[in-house]
Amino acid sequence: MSDAEARWRNTTHDWAASVDLDHLAVIRRNAGEFAPGGVSHLVLEVLAYAAEEAESRGGGHAVVTVHSDGSVSVADDGRGTDTRADGHGGFVKKPVMSTKDLRFFDFPGAQTLPDGHPRRGVSVVAALSDWLVHTNRRHNGSWTQRYERGVPVTDLTPIADDGTTGTTVRFLSGEEVGPTRLPDVGVWPYLSVEVAR
Repeated sequence: MSDAEARWRNTTHDWAASVDLDHLAVIRRNAGEFAPGGVSHLVLEVLAYAAEEAESRGGGHAVVTVHSDGSVSVADDGRGTDTRADGHGGFVKKPVMSTKDLRFFDFPGAQTLPDGHPRRGVSVVAALSDWLVHTNRRHNGSWTQRYERGVPVTDLTPIADDGTTGTTVRFLSGEEVGPTRLPDVGVWPYLSVEVAR
C-alpha cells in the first residue's frame, strides 16, 4: 500500500484497509442484532446503497431476484462502486464489503431502513452470507469478486464491459439468518424497485 493509500479515508469507509476481521466477527456473533428480520433486512441494506446512488443522480432502478439456489441478488443501474487510482497505474475499489460503513457503526443517529431497524451497511450482508459475489460495472473498468463470510476469496476479476454501469450483489445468507423471505421493499425516493422470482 502506498503512503497516499494509507491516508485515504472518507465519510463512508476507510480505504486504507480492505478487510476488518474483528468487525466481521462481531457481526457474525450478533446476527440477530445486525439482521433483525433475517434475509429481508439484508436486502434492505443493499437497496439502501442503490437508493443513495439514485438520489445523487436524480433517479434509478433496482431489481431484487430470488434465485433457485436460495440466493438473492440486488442489481442497480448506478455508476458502480467507487474506485480510486492506486498510484501504480491501477485501481482499488472502495472496501464496502469487509469494513465498517463509518456513518452507521457506533453512531447513535444512524439512518433507519424501511423495516424500522437501523442501517449498518453492506458489510453486514457479506459477514452473514455463506458467499457473496459483488459485480461492479464502471466506466473505468468492470470486475467481480467473491466473498465467503465477508472475506474476499478471489482477487478482482475483470469482466467484459457491456456498455452499462451499476452494481450487482448476489448472496446466499448463512443459516443463522433464517429462511429466504423478501421484504416489502418499501418506498425509496428516486429509486424504483422491481421484485423478480
